[in-house]
Amino acid sequence: MTPTGQPPRPDRGALIETELEILFAVSRVLSRSLDLAETLTEVLALLHDAGGYAHGFITLKDEATGELSVRAAYRDIAGSPSTVRYKPGEGVIGLVATSGETVLLPRVADEPKFLHRLKAFDPELPFIAAPVLGEGEEVAGVLAAQPPADRPLLGERSRFMEMVANLISQTVRLNRRVRAEQQEIKDERDSLRRRVRAQHGFDTIVGHTPVMRQVFEQVRLVSKWNTTVLLRGESGTGKELIANAIHYNSPRASSPFVKLNCAALPENLLESEMFGHEKGAFTGAQAQRKGRFELADGGTLFLDEIGEISGLFQSKLLRVLQEGEFERVGGTETIKVDVRVIAATNRDLEGAVADGNFREDLYYRLNVMPIRTPPLRERAEDIPDLARFLVDKISQAQRRTLSIDDGAVRLLLRHRWPGNVRELENSLERAAIMSETGTIDERAVIMAGLQDRMVASPGLDAPPPPAFARAVPPPPAPDLDDPDLGERERVIAALERAGWVQAKAARLLNMTPRQIAYRIQTLGIDVKQF
Repeated sequence: MTPTGQPPRPDRGALIETELEILFAVSRVLSRSLDLAETLTEVLALLHDAGGYAHGFITLKDEATGELSVRAAYRDIAGSPSTVRYKPGEGVIGLVATSGETVLLPRVADEPKFLHRLKAFDPELPFIAAPVLGEGEEVAGVLAAQPPADRPLLGERSRFMEMVANLISQTVRLNRRVRAEQQEIKDERDSLRRRVRAQHGFDTIVGHTPVMRQVFEQVRLVSKWNTTVLLRGESGTGKELIANAIHYNSPRASSPFVKLNCAALPENLLESEMFGHEKGAFTGAQAQRKGRFELADGGTLFLDEIGEISGLFQSKLLRVLQEGEFERVGGTETIKVDVRVIAATNRDLEGAVADGNFREDLYYRLNVMPIRTPPLRERAEDIPDLARFLVDKISQAQRRTLSIDDGAVRLLLRHRWPGNVRELENSLERAAIMSETGTIDERAVIMAGLQDRMVASPGLDAPPPPAFARAVPPPPAPDLDDPDLGERERVIAALERAGWVQAKAARLLNMTPRQIAYRIQTLGIDVKQF
């Protein structure tokens, strides 16, 4: 008591000084991290320890349902506060959310709307709930706590809680913007991944001949595993296309796919390009640089023209393939990586091993799963489909409508194609340039310069076309009514008979298009598109 017999007056100056210190500490906490739950919990701890605000909690609005759920609570609230929810207008918390106004209860026991859902509040103490604002002054949540029982200062304490709620509002708005931007980036990333998979999937590899069906099956099987693959075949047969299909249909599809042409760089640069280098490792090395192996960590590394590397570099590559570790040029730190290697070559590696030009142990390390890409002369039946596919591709690049007639296709079938699919694509691009109407005909093909290697048609004064230019009869189709034929084989046989047109295959099997689409999905059938 004072000398006059009156209770002591509260020291507002001391309270304001304490509140300023708390506000400064709260602002520092909120600026430290974007982990919203962590920072909000730390703010409630500051309010409790420095200001005596007990049973503090913060609710945030669910943007989908509009309900408020507890996102952070001080440790003196037991149980599972995160399961507590308030509908708009429900109880004191719901009232603050709908009105956007701070609620001050001098004594909890006097308010019938107080719901006591957290079962932690002292009914004899005051209670303050302040709105946390989002974008456009919309209420995004509520900050609530029980202040000390100095009732003459409740007005100051209510204003203090509003200031803390305003600081929290800024953090909540920033957090929501960051989450929205992250979701936008994630959606764009997923869209790009779907587009890349579509561009490099099985559908981009055209072919229905037996040799190509065998390649498709090998690619489908090896894609599931981390096995090292060696792609063998002449230049222009689509080895890089096969490597793309393996990666983008593998469990590593979401990880990096890095490519390196080993024949494009001299040996002194190849080591730096593949393993990276440290700053000052050689003249011109002005900064540390990661190599292709390091960039491909977790993903796939495609090493094209692997048969061109020198004997000294072969030993360095062998160590990485065996141990999964290396050092950068000029460095001493051993770097471990998890990389799936796909190599490609058009060289006779067996002959190089026999001549001592290629290490035998490296050959066996690379040749775990060999896949041979057949030259175009061994699958001449694919030329019509390839030609139409490539004409569509050129049409998109030239931004005009292009087509190819049957006469031009017949001329293409009489060419020897030493440059394989790459030569076919280049020839069709030249023919497209020669075509003013947009239709690639015999004249455009001849003007593209293919007549020099044409094989004369039968009946003329020239030898008959070689075997690769003559149609090869397809293998006999299986009987769809054969009782020994499994369901998967029956569906595949119907699709092949229908040219992989699902509606036609459905009629052959007495199914609806929806039924055969369901069978294709459940049986894991890869639909070929030509």
